[in-house]
Amino acid sequence: MASDSSKTPILPLSSSSSKDEEKERLLKSDERLFKGSAMTKRGANAAISYMTCAVLLILFNKAALSSYHFPSANVITLFQMISSCSFLYVLRRWNVITFTVGESLTTSDSNSRFISLKTMIHTLPVAVTYLLYMLATVESIRGVNVPMYTTLRRTTVAFTMIVEYVLTGQKYTPPVVGSVGLIVLGAFIAGARDLSFDFYGYGVVFLANITTAVYLATIARIGKSSGLNSFGLMWCNGIWCGPFLLFWTFLRGDLGMTINFPSLFSPGFMVVLLLSCILAFFLNYSIFLNTTLNSALTQTICGNLKDLFTIGLGWVLFGGLPFDFLNVVGQFLGFLGSGLYAYYKLVGK
Repeated sequence: MASDSSKTPILPLSSSSSKDEEKERLLKSDERLFKGSAMTKRGANAAISYMTCAVLLILFNKAALSSYHFPSANVITLFQMISSCSFLYVLRRWNVITFTVGESLTTSDSNSRFISLKTMIHTLPVAVTYLLYMLATVESIRGVNVPMYTTLRRTTVAFTMIVEYVLTGQKYTPPVVGSVGLIVLGAFIAGARDLSFDFYGYGVVFLANITTAVYLATIARIGKSSGLNSFGLMWCNGIWCGPFLLFWTFLRGDLGMTINFPSLFSPGFMVVLLLSCILAFFLNYSIFLNTTLNSALTQTICGNLKDLFTIGLGWVLFGGLPFDFLNVVGQFLGFLGSGLYAYYKLVGK
């Protein structure tokens, strides 16, 4: 997650005795990749960590859902959320991490309340937008076929750019806008053979795009105004969303199916589930870190790159994907657009 563990550790194991010293240390750790770059080393590591964790998590989730035929993806999400909150609780109780920016580990009281009620309420929009994003994403796959779903979901980058402008006034340079346009063009070329219009299906997918964009933009906005670091944002999100997700899985009967799952206590399945929960913890941390250090748009672009790497890895490992010229051209344009965005971000254009 960091280029130099002595400067930018994933878990802050040491801290200065004052907020001014802590702030100075963080500023020193956020060195630019090179002179003139718009991205810090810490930001670049956050982006790379997100893509790595996301690809690995997809493989482990697929193993649980397909190889072991686990009946509910929502229960896996619930397990991952409970595990993340448990990890955070233990690490905070042992004074390994802090939840707020500039808080000193040497002076913090592990027995005191982790985060004030006022701050918890301030982070409520993150939880609300996350739940909307989660529900819309689950529903969006029902109304369209997989190729068109992938095509339409990649247009999230355009929605993210618009939402960032509306919520925070963020503006991007013509080269960045052009690279986003290339990604969207590549997405539609890749799915050109599957353009079967379904009003409800398309509407729900675009709703999922909007909720994704709003969720990421909300993380960026709340993350900078709440005084919380990525661990604090993760904790608040888990505390708000955990009870709702537990109620949702109970209402849908997913918990009952889980209890009756024959391989629930199988050693192989438990190892896969444990690794999935650990990866989900680091994935969520890298999402919050990448979005707050870089931007919501950068996080969305990283998601597109992750999809391309996943497709390529799946093609190499599992095969079975038929060759289609338009699909290959579209994937190439999407990769090129993402690469150009990364380049412009690095050189500061």
